[in-house]
Amino acid sequence: MTRQKIQIKKIDNIAARQVTFSKRKRPFQESSRAFHSLRRRDSSFSVFKHRQALRLQSRKCAMLSKEIAEKTRELRRLRGEELQGLDLEELKELEKLLEGGLNRVTQTKDERFFKEINTLKMKGVELMEENQQLKEKMENSPHVAEQGQPSETAGHAWRSFSSDISLRLGLPYPN
Repeated sequence: MTRQKIQIKKIDNIAARQVTFSKRKRPFQESSRAFHSLRRRDSSFSVFKHRQALRLQSRKCAMLSKEIAEKTRELRRLRGEELQGLDLEELKELEKLLEGGLNRVTQTKDERFFKEINTLKMKGVELMEENQQLKEKMENSPHVAEQGQPSETAGHAWRSFSSDISLRLGLPYPN
């Protein structure tokens, strides 16, 4: 049930032509007016929203830049750079703040040192246990007789280990 395409023909009668044109023109004009009125309202509303958003953004930006400037000034004072404008109370407050920070730093450093010492002690105990196990393993393992030594002396050779090896550096034949 589709509509068939209507062929538009030229209307010869002038009065009939004007009536037909006005019938076709009126719905377009009404929809155009409605669209433009909606468009004006939306644009004014969007402009209002954008202005309000810009105001909020500028307020936030101003607050953040003020906070950054304040924190930068505080950091400079902590470094000891801008102390000329401070009165006695502010200097005492700054001193307390610095002492608190220094105490936290030394406490953290001490904790890390104690942890390091404890881990090294545990590692030393583990190495001593491993050394003891290796000694027991050496005493219990059968030893192969070395060249020209009886098997009894070869077993105790590792205990009294002394070396007479010497190393000489230089040319093999003097000229």
